[in-house]
Amino acid sequence: MTQDLAKTLTYLTIHLTIGFTVAWIFTGSIAVAGGIALVEPLANAVAFFFHERAWRDGIDLRRLFRHEHGVA
Repeated sequence: MTQDLAKTLTYLTIHLTIGFTVAWIFTGSIAVAGGIALVEPLANAVAFFFHERAWRDGIDLRRLFRHEHGVA
């Protein structure tokens, strides 16, 4: 196993464990905590894909955060 793959798998294990534990503490339900621990990383993976694409395509942060009140 390459170091990159090992690092990815150990990070995934940590992420899932923390997500499950926090969800379990808040909900008291193993089933709900398990669902959250699985769905949350998938949602983050989708968000990360679009985040990376926006940066690759040259996102203009000034335009994104500029407030132009009254401009049509």
